[in-house]
Amino acid sequence: MFSVTVREHLMIAHSFRGEVFGPAQRLHGATFLVDATFKRAELDDDNIVVDIGLATSELGEVVGEFSYRNLDDEAEFDGINTSTEFLAKVIADRLADRVAAGKLGPGAHGLTGIAVTLHESHIAWASYERTL
Repeated sequence: MFSVTVREHLMIAHSFRGEVFGPAQRLHGATFLVDATFKRAELDDDNIVVDIGLATSELGEVVGEFSYRNLDDEAEFDGINTSTEFLAKVIADRLADRVAAGKLGPGAHGLTGIAVTLHESHIAWASYERTL
């Protein structure tokens, strides 16, 4: 399996509901390092996994939809705990939509999977992986 990973960062504010979250139930900020890994079994006709420039640009646009926002104020997240795991899935699904729409170039239609990892710190991160 071949893979290419591109990186971006994300800064948000949010709060959680539920005792399991302790003090994070209060409004707080979070800064994530975001890695998006694109996978395929065979290289395309240009011997690449995906166009790195397009992958970087599209990840930046997806992450930009959330950056510098309080997710508690976003209607699409109303009543949802926007955990690191949940946000990794949202980003992966939105990237998958962009692959399907051709925004990562024609060679990207041979991709078989995407994995998104959000690094909360140097000691904790969460990932979501999906097939295409």
